[in-house]
Parts: sequence; C-alpha cells; structure tokens
Amino acid sequence: MVMTKILYIFLLLSFSHIAISQPCNGQNEGIDKCENSRLICKNGSVNYSKNNCKHLNNNKLYNNTIKVDYEGFSVWLDCQRHGAIKFQYNAQHDTGHFPRANKFSLDAQMPKNCQQMSTHAYGNHYDRGHLVPANHLDSSASAIKATNNMTNILPQAANMNRGAWMVTEEITECYRDISELLIIGGVIWGNNPKDDFFVKSHGITTPDAFWKVIVRGSGQDEQAIAWIVPNSNEATHDQLDNYLVTVREIEALTGEKIPVADYIKEIKPSTSWLIPIGCNKG
Repeated sequence: MVMTKILYIFLLLSFSHIAISQPCNGQNEGIDKCENSRLICKNGSVNYSKNNCKHLNNNKLYNNTIKVDYEGFSVWLDCQRHGAIKFQYNAQHDTGHFPRANKFSLDAQMPKNCQQMSTHAYGNHYDRGHLVPANHLDSSASAIKATNNMTNILPQAANMNRGAWMVTEEITECYRDISELLIIGGVIWGNNPKDDFFVKSHGITTPDAFWKVIVRGSGQDEQAIAWIVPNSNEATHDQLDNYLVTVREIEALTGEKIPVADYIKEIKPSTSWLIPIGCNKG
C-alpha cells in the first residue's frame, strides 16, 4: 500500500526547470555540440561564454544533456537542472582499498552552467549524496576522486543517504564479490518547491526520489532488483523493502530501457537481496 501510494504520487509529478541563465538558451534552441572549445547552439550561433568545452566531443550531447564518462562510471548531466539525471557503472570483484577522498570538486572539464555552483555542504539535514559510491571504485585512486565531483553529487536527505540508499550500496558491495554487477540508476526530480533549499547556494533543486536497478548474471541465471527510494528522512534502513518495484515500473516512470530480459522486468522480489553472512562491506 505504501509503495502504491508513492508510485501514484511520482506519476503525478511534472518536471520543472530552474530559472538560471543557460548556454544557448532562448532563441538559440539549446546546445548542439562543441567545436574549437566553444559551444555551438542548435541554431548555428556560437556561445562565447567562458564555459570550458574541453573533452565534450568525447561525450554524447542530447539537447541539454551531456554523458560524462569517468574512470569506472558514467553520469548524464542535465544542463538545465545543473546536476546528474542518471548514472551507470559495473561493480567488479573488490580488489582495492584506496581511501575515500575528503574534498568535493567541480569538474573543470564540464561547462559551469551544466553543474552546481558550489561544493559546500548543503545543510538543512541534507547530505552531499553520492550517486556512484566511492567504495565501489576503491581499486583506483583517480576513480575514487572522480566520485567526489559535484557532477556525481546531489542533495540527499541524511537518513535516506545513510539509511535505505546505503543498504542498496551494501548489497552491491557484497554481491559484486559473487559476480560482476551492472548498476543503473537515476533521479526523479518532481515538482516540490517546499524542499528546494539549495537553488540560491548551489543552483539546484532537491530531487523527490532516486531509483536504482542492479543486474547480475546472464541468460537463465539473470536476476535484477529495483527500487524507487523517496528522498525523505523516513527512508531509513528498515524501510528499503517498501521501495521495491519492478524494472518495468521504472521504465514506465522514467522512459529508460533497462537491458534485461523482458520476463525479468516483471519480477519484484518479496524482499531485498539479503546481505551474505561475513560480507566485508568496507
């Protein structure tokens, strides 16, 4: 009943935009590509702002969305929202123990208008929440550092970030030692101005929820598990099972196509995957 209510609310949400100046906005019809370190607008005009276009030609650009490939993971930035809308990575056997970086950074290789304005802590009981956690890339110091780019960070309610969302990360940490995993996730922004505390400080609205799909195995052994986790301090550890959904529900809500067999998309486990006894979650 709780999950049905949550999904009903999410399906009614509309996607809003932040009223902040964008490159190639208005009659320029949005960003088309990068050429000679300058943004080329869809109407053919050149945007002469100081946005750094370096390496954008190596990433896919759809409307105002940039796919950014870091070492070990990818994020999709929505330049109108100043933050990521999707992330994806493969979690392989844990073979490293590089420490997590403490410093958060803006990505100097991405246009400033496509990311947040500040690296400072959010406050107001919200964490700088990771979409892709550092711990899953601890075999590479540079990959861990990249996870602390603000392109991989969004406001997450503290109890949710350290609760239900963290349990999905612990499940990933344990099951990647059994077999390689594909993790795809993203953001449900919604349209709730009551929790948009960080528009002035960071240039970003607060997501209403986050979704995640974990895929393991292949062929007859393929399995998938999916959640839509509300960005709320009520989303504690023991609430995760309430947020289980089918992959098909996520596809219907987000428009994403998750690469699993059709019959897998209809399956919703009764409980989240159990943490194996003796799993080292560190």
